[in-house]
Amino acid sequence: MKDLTLKYGCNPNQKPSRIFMEDGSDLPVKVLNGKPGYINFLDAFNGWQLVRELKAATGLPAATSFKHVSPAGAAVGLPLTEIERKIYWVGEDKTQMSPLACAYARARGADRMSSFGDFISLSDVCDADTALLIKPEVSDGVIAPGYTEEALAILTAKKGGNYNVIEIDPSYVPAEVEHKQVFGVTFEQGRNELKIDRDFLGNIVTENKEIPDSAKIDLIISLITLKYTQSNSVCYAKGGQAIGIGAGQQSRIHCTRLAGQKADNWYLRQAPQVLNLPFKEGIKRADRDNAIDLYIGEEYMDVLADGAWERVFTEKPPVFTAEEKRAWLAGNTDVALGSDAFFPFGDNIERAHKSGVKYIAEPGGSIRDDNVIETCNKYGMAMCFTGIRLFHH
Repeated sequence: MKDLTLKYGCNPNQKPSRIFMEDGSDLPVKVLNGKPGYINFLDAFNGWQLVRELKAATGLPAATSFKHVSPAGAAVGLPLTEIERKIYWVGEDKTQMSPLACAYARARGADRMSSFGDFISLSDVCDADTALLIKPEVSDGVIAPGYTEEALAILTAKKGGNYNVIEIDPSYVPAEVEHKQVFGVTFEQGRNELKIDRDFLGNIVTENKEIPDSAKIDLIISLITLKYTQSNSVCYAKGGQAIGIGAGQQSRIHCTRLAGQKADNWYLRQAPQVLNLPFKEGIKRADRDNAIDLYIGEEYMDVLADGAWERVFTEKPPVFTAEEKRAWLAGNTDVALGSDAFFPFGDNIERAHKSGVKYIAEPGGSIRDDNVIETCNKYGMAMCFTGIRLFHH
């Protein structure tokens, strides 16, 4: 297929809309089911690049959950713990899952509020385990280099048979120079083909020089995730997955705060007070996610007020107090943090410390690098300067 007509562009009034190859060659994708739209394809192509690079860098199957051209979550296929299966809504009957399924469970589960209605990208052929995880989620579609027969049957039955399923040619290599138009003006630049791997993390500038292999994987995940996140952006990662992504903020400290709050929420969901919430039978996943988000946040009375809690709980849960939350969050340690550009002030490090960050990768190059390094040393963090910015627009 040389071009594909779309229903409309970013908005219904933006017509005509299509995707095509300027050189007249065939598109590197096939639509196996559904009718993907303009934004779906933007998410699909960005997400595919992200998971392809994660797989190449780590050797592990990778998945990402995209929303509005930025990832809500990204992960590699490490096994899930019992608690992770609970907070990611993976049933006890799925204790044995493929590595790809584990990757998607992590990517979707990191920030379930943001992943609602996501577009999924998978590094490997989609198997039945992964398709069964996707089946109950509210999602727009998936892109992968292939699908098993069983997985395709599961996915094409989703959304009344209208779920978007895209197959991409994994051997496709885009041109070295890319173009886009803004306001009728064509922009041209070389593609960002920067390879991010362990060698990227060699310039450790802090007193603490120790970055274990597990933390290096997390730093690589954070940096590759940032490479495809709308800038400014910051990513917290732990245990083979992004746990908090702050995207598209004009101020870096706001990126760090936003991503840090998401990382805190990820860890708060593992607290006994949250794991033991007495949900009613038959509560939909989205309603359950919304209730948890309110319960662990500042507006907890929106779900605990009389007349509100009865809609989701069998009994009124106790307040998860600020003191209890602080005590629980103190247990979140050894978190990795990546930034797509330098930290201009030490306040970013102070905020990162509150969310358990111990390992940092950032470009360096600020006139206040000494202050940033000094703040890291105060907390015994290990920080490397990559020397490379990762802006994405």
